[in-house]
Amino acid sequence: MIVSQTTPHRLDERLNALNARWQDYVAKGGFEQFVEFSVALNSLAEQLGHLRLPGLLRISEGLENAALARFGDPESHPLAAQEIAALQRQLEALTGAITSARRPLGERRNEEASSSVADPEWVRPRRVWVVAAEGCEMTGGLVEQLRHFGFQPQRFSWTDVFPEVEQPLAVLFVGDAAPELPAQLDRVAAVRAAVPASQLFYLGAERAMESVVLLMRAGIDITVPREEGSSSVLTRILDLVQTREQEKYRVLIVEDSRVAAVVIQRTLAEHGIDSIVVADPGSLLDAVGNYRPDLVLMDMYMPRFNGVEATRVLRQVSGYQALPIVYLSSESDIAMQVEALRLGGDQFLTKPFNPVVLAAVVRTKIERYREALRSTRTDGLTGLLNHTASKARLKAMVESLPTHGNLCVAMVDIDHFKSINDTYGHPVGDQVIRNLAWLLKGRLRATDLIGRYGGEEFILALPDAPPDRVQAVIERIRRDFSVLPHAHNEGTLYASFSAGVSCTLHYPTAGELTEAADRSLLDAKRRGRNRVVMACESWRAAAEAI
Repeated sequence: MIVSQTTPHRLDERLNALNARWQDYVAKGGFEQFVEFSVALNSLAEQLGHLRLPGLLRISEGLENAALARFGDPESHPLAAQEIAALQRQLEALTGAITSARRPLGERRNEEASSSVADPEWVRPRRVWVVAAEGCEMTGGLVEQLRHFGFQPQRFSWTDVFPEVEQPLAVLFVGDAAPELPAQLDRVAAVRAAVPASQLFYLGAERAMESVVLLMRAGIDITVPREEGSSSVLTRILDLVQTREQEKYRVLIVEDSRVAAVVIQRTLAEHGIDSIVVADPGSLLDAVGNYRPDLVLMDMYMPRFNGVEATRVLRQVSGYQALPIVYLSSESDIAMQVEALRLGGDQFLTKPFNPVVLAAVVRTKIERYREALRSTRTDGLTGLLNHTASKARLKAMVESLPTHGNLCVAMVDIDHFKSINDTYGHPVGDQVIRNLAWLLKGRLRATDLIGRYGGEEFILALPDAPPDRVQAVIERIRRDFSVLPHAHNEGTLYASFSAGVSCTLHYPTAGELTEAADRSLLDAKRRGRNRVVMACESWRAAAEAI
């Protein structure tokens, strides 16, 4: 669980910037103003993608495509009056859609990030609408599972009228055994228009390109084949309430032209991308080691070394073999470009570059690079951070605490887990672990850390909350887990967990926190299991025993 820097407030800032850039272009009509508008539009689309708002993202991308189609060159601006009017209508539609979705979006994200939620659920259950035919066998179990894992499901038929309430986190359409596809597509399209900020799922899609494409055109974001069942759907919906690390992207610009470097840095800054410039490629290794960039923008022709030579040196270092390198050059010789890519580069952009294309290439390369790195940091069974990544994240959370801030850590361990494996087999044991992971994802905030520490043990970190509040939250999760049914071939089993909790009020470092929480966990097991023990309780028990 990673704190996201992407918030509704920042979305408003980018939307306001977009409208300001458009008004500037309408007033002046220059190519430079249109470039600024296009960059701001691309930046807004990126923000909508981070917020996982596919409906709004589609509208934004439609406007972006229309703008790029009119990008042209300085001689093609200002645009004709009818073209300006067409873009104006699309911009107003985008602004209106974001405004209509803004309040529920802000409420939902603030619920996840707030530390002062008054209800006992820690976060209010997120709404999920389930649309299915009357009598659909799968729907009842799916609704019950969603409720178990912290959601607030509402069931509708394909023809029901939806209530005018806060937009749901997700809408799940369950396809019929023999679907009336045209009617379903019309219904999906209507829902897509009504709830642009929600994720739309379709369970029961055929494994056929035509069917999936039709659903996507209607507004479905994710299709799930019926054979994958509710487990796949639950995993995907639970992923929506998790926010990934949005640490600023870092780009190292190797460019000897000061003017070119300034233009590149300004373009990247428009998209919230941090960058530094190295004018001398001779200092490249030191700069990469100190700055730890996510990508290198490499000029092809520089004093002392050319870009290909610098890249080949960089690729000799094992830690930098996968680091994305994008060449920037006025070189138009295709043979030279191919050779540059063959010798270690990832992409070739020619100067003068389109700033929107440059930002898109940089962002896409970095996202894929980070996704590859992320796969080494997550647990394959649960999708949570693994042991090493959890420790690193906890250390960063503790170090970033404000002076009077507080953070609590809980070590959670499933009781008698070995006997579950021995009695029911490892696949059932794996499902018990997954069920606990799902429950934790559903009941904790987007700002809380959840990691699989090893085997049947989990680590949690809950910032900005008093110890008694944290104890109440984990106690509630413990009670709910103890009555959660885990299905297997011979019926249903129930499991419980024990937990130990410590806080920075008494343990200021990450190491001390985990050690104290682990001691309290052992104390909970000694007291009979299926309980939550705070570190201060362990102190009192130890003192009374003396």
